[in-house]
Amino acid sequence: MNFYSLNKQAPNVSFKDAVIKGIAPDKGLYFPESITPLPASFFESIESLSNTEIAFEAIKQFVSSEIPEDRLKGILDTVLDFDFPVVELNEDTATLELFHGPTMAFKDVGARFMANCLGYFSEGEDNEVTVLVATSGDTGGAVANGFLGVKGVKVVILYPSGKVSDIQERQLTTLGQNISALEVDGTFDDCQAMVKNAFLDSELLDKMQLTSANSINVARWLPQLFYFLFAYKEAKSKGKEIVFSVPSGNFGNICAGLMAQRLGMPVKQFVAATNVNDTVPEFMRTQEYSPKPSTATISNAMDVGDPSNFIRIRHLFKDNFQDLAKNLSSYSFTDEETKKAMVAIYKDSEYTADPHGAVGYLGLKKYQKENPNTYGIFLETAHPVKFLDIVEETMDIKIPIPSQILKVMDKEKVSHKIGTYEELKSYLLQ
Repeated sequence: MNFYSLNKQAPNVSFKDAVIKGIAPDKGLYFPESITPLPASFFESIESLSNTEIAFEAIKQFVSSEIPEDRLKGILDTVLDFDFPVVELNEDTATLELFHGPTMAFKDVGARFMANCLGYFSEGEDNEVTVLVATSGDTGGAVANGFLGVKGVKVVILYPSGKVSDIQERQLTTLGQNISALEVDGTFDDCQAMVKNAFLDSELLDKMQLTSANSINVARWLPQLFYFLFAYKEAKSKGKEIVFSVPSGNFGNICAGLMAQRLGMPVKQFVAATNVNDTVPEFMRTQEYSPKPSTATISNAMDVGDPSNFIRIRHLFKDNFQDLAKNLSSYSFTDEETKKAMVAIYKDSEYTADPHGAVGYLGLKKYQKENPNTYGIFLETAHPVKFLDIVEETMDIKIPIPSQILKVMDKEKVSHKIGTYEELKSYLLQ
């Protein structure tokens, strides 16, 4: 399978080259040449399959020409060695918990898959690959953990100073080895702009091999479709049409869900729930795409004013707004609404949601008001402990600190402060 640039001004490339390049020379995101639906029998018998078997059948068409099937199965066994439980809150509402991995965030799946793919591609190679990644919160920790110690790979993470939680910051600044953290005086959008500039800097690219571990990279983006299939396996027996509500920032996660639907997964609707960074909800209301500077919120991983992956979603529906709207709804919510939802979920179900999950819950409930006979699953994308102060203050409870978090709490933070692209370039070339 080859991948093409959505800007259509660059050569098609293999999965391996798409992973290593990250973004095409014409600035476009890579997209698979074809998407072949899985046979109906796969979904009819999905209850009998393990998570690794489900993931293998879903991903092999995109990567098996580059990674032998036995190695791919081994990679998936490594990546998927934790649980993805669907926790029912009431008869029509459940949450898909995606925080049981090593950094307690949904991005563990994509980051570990990409790290294992790059590790395989670098076997026998002398060239070092530098992974350059911008994070609004959880990406940095997941990438740092996934790539820690991977031979032939150096990781540089940019994050906005003062705009990630203390635990998130510790997860990306305390590991050392082949992981470096750059603390940027600016927003996530500034970090992402610096990363994109680096990929277009011919002087830089002449001297080093750069790739990205943001969800713009196909190896970070595509494996996120796995856990939608895992959730379908659990929810299928409910006998209702399924709705997924996804707290959305850069829109890679919900785009992966739509890919699972394109593979044949039965689903009534996807809901893209955002905080006040409402570029996509406004697009769905007006059909005008107007990116804007991001605004800081308590659901900081979604503080994105120009979501990179929305172009992939539009492309998936051939830029036909009517077709898109049949499959995607999008709503935005304030911090105040988010806090009220966190309290309401705890009061009604004794379930502790983090701010991102609470936004997903709000999006689901808004959709279900008009579509009541559905089974709704909102994604709980990070453990509440990663937003400890906000959760404890909002809900007046104490959260036990899991072992994955305890081990980074006493480590020393090491970061390098920058404010401009030139400073990033100088750091990379040193």
